Amino acid sequence: MRKIHLFSILFSLKRNFPHFFSVHLQYYSLNYTTMTDYGFVRVGAAIPTVSVANPAYNVEQLCKMADEAYQSGIAITVFPELCVTGCTCGDLFLQSTLLRETENAVFHFTRHTASTDNIFIIGMPLEVNGALYNCAAVIQSGHILGIVPKIITAEQPYKFVSGKHLTRESICYAGQQVPIGRYLLFDTSLYRFAVEFGEELGCPTPPSSHLALSGAELIFCLASAVEMVGNQSYRRMLVMQQSGRTHCGYTYCSCGFGESTTDAVYGNSAFIAENSHILCESERFALGQQLIYNDIDIDRLHTERRRNASFAFAQQNLKEEITHIQVQPVSPSGKILVRTFSPTPFIPKDETLKSHCNEVLSIQAAGLAKRLHHIHADKVVIGISGGLDSTLALLVCVLTFDKLALPRQGIIGITMPGFGTTDRTYSNALTLMRELGITLREISIKEACIQHFHDIGHDISVHDTTYENSQARERTQLLMDVANKENAIVIGTGDLSELALGWATYNGDHMSMYGVNAGVPKTLVKHLVQWYAYHHCEGVVRSTLLDIVNTPISPELIPAKEDGSIKQKTEDLVGPYELHDFFIYHFLRSCYIPEKIYYLACQTFAGRFDNATIKHWLQTFLRRFFNQQFKRSCMPDGPMVGSVSLSPRTSWQMPSDAMATAWLNNLNKEE
Repeated sequence: MRKIHLFSILFSLKRNFPHFFSVHLQYYSLNYTTMTDYGFVRVGAAIPTVSVANPAYNVEQLCKMADEAYQSGIAITVFPELCVTGCTCGDLFLQSTLLRETENAVFHFTRHTASTDNIFIIGMPLEVNGALYNCAAVIQSGHILGIVPKIITAEQPYKFVSGKHLTRESICYAGQQVPIGRYLLFDTSLYRFAVEFGEELGCPTPPSSHLALSGAELIFCLASAVEMVGNQSYRRMLVMQQSGRTHCGYTYCSCGFGESTTDAVYGNSAFIAENSHILCESERFALGQQLIYNDIDIDRLHTERRRNASFAFAQQNLKEEITHIQVQPVSPSGKILVRTFSPTPFIPKDETLKSHCNEVLSIQAAGLAKRLHHIHADKVVIGISGGLDSTLALLVCVLTFDKLALPRQGIIGITMPGFGTTDRTYSNALTLMRELGITLREISIKEACIQHFHDIGHDISVHDTTYENSQARERTQLLMDVANKENAIVIGTGDLSELALGWATYNGDHMSMYGVNAGVPKTLVKHLVQWYAYHHCEGVVRSTLLDIVNTPISPELIPAKEDGSIKQKTEDLVGPYELHDFFIYHFLRSCYIPEKIYYLACQTFAGRFDNATIKHWLQTFLRRFFNQQFKRSCMPDGPMVGSVSLSPRTSWQMPSDAMATAWLNNLNKEE
């Protein structure tokens, strides 16, 4: 409470001395957001059960839902269009009695919510200078911060007029002097929000486009959507597209049960979207009131806007005049998010997984096909270990050769058993190559490595980095030399997760002539191989692929255990790939600070990994990511298949000498 009280004092001082406090308050706000809510703000959509043309009854329902929103920690709650009266009043909107009762109801609502700093947006009819407007009132702490009139009123032109001419004006309403205008931007110093209406959302250039370009991260839409077959999917698409196009959090709220059904039905339609993704939505055609809410990630929205150069370009062409209204920040709702994050952000969790796997494999195959066509090659060389990555690379080669109508014998698979090769992986490698009909070769690297150890004076009993890397480089040399001999190219097998961690031997498995897996994270590799097993093959090939999926991940550079099982498991050494892929996604795609990644990981993996384990592997990730950049700076060509890529040519440019100090300090700072 002390932080909130201090911020309120600073906000008051800023309001009275804006020039002196502008920079200092901005700096404090940054720390405030980071230390409390990690850039999240909770928003909600409230659909009350209304009584048509009965403002006194309706405002009681609004007050009850406002109390519920307060208890749920919702910072900003939007109600439907004309919720104070009901949207189906018809010619009753022209009655002075209804307008007077509406103003009394709004006054009652402001008094009821005066004890909290939560923000509420309600819809009501409003008369200004003899004209009738469809408006939204933004209310906080007993004050009407601003009134936004609806601009497009095509559905009811004879009742409501457009508010397009209302700019930088103020009116006396509900006992207060209130600014009214079509482009009002409400600024809390932590985030900015604005208001539009459902009918405006569907026009070619919605007001929210201008408002978002002017700085609004949150848009609240009041609607009165009539239900017809197909309308819901269209509304949903509009909300998703507008939130994605403007990189904003978009909350849509339409009216429902209680409205007159004389000519139409209203179906409780509400959505909360962020950057083209629906976070939650209401139950359609429910017979009671509904309150939905979720946490919008303001930090992520800022990242998306920074990343999108066209957004900044559009900002330079703004012509609309925006009125800024300073708003007191809402007290944070705490550190417990209602929003959940996927533990596997690279893997779709719904029915799109099948099409996702098919698309990824198609991208990989198309990339390789173009490379082979360009260099006039009809052969490839690939090392097959019986592990996941080389298996996926082999499957991509098979798909590519089939696509190009080339004989599979042009795929030269070489298994190169070494000191740590187990019977399981060796057998799977041979079976897979044989059953897929490619050219199979076996070249043991043991004698060559022993000779090499002798040449450099290394004790073969010392299983150190030299012992391991010599084997990796020997294998790569064999692949390169065979490729030269066969006029072929070497296909790389390393994946995105290994590139991020630098888990590859420099100039060993780090190098190839085309890396088909470079854009695929480790957690997705399993799903791709499994999907291929069930959709492209059967019998021995399918069972072999499924066994490879279930084999522990290992470079197999250390001799196996006495029982022949794998001794060197990668995830024991570098950490669980599920955690690392979570870190990779939110570090590279979301651009989160390490403290926030840790916070989200602790909530996401609760019950599976304790907090100390998560922090340990996050520290490992940060150190390795920065220290191993030199390997990525000269990585081979390879196709980008998703939103995260580490190609130094098109996606990720970073000096090899960059320090991880600031990121580690952020993670390890005292709470």
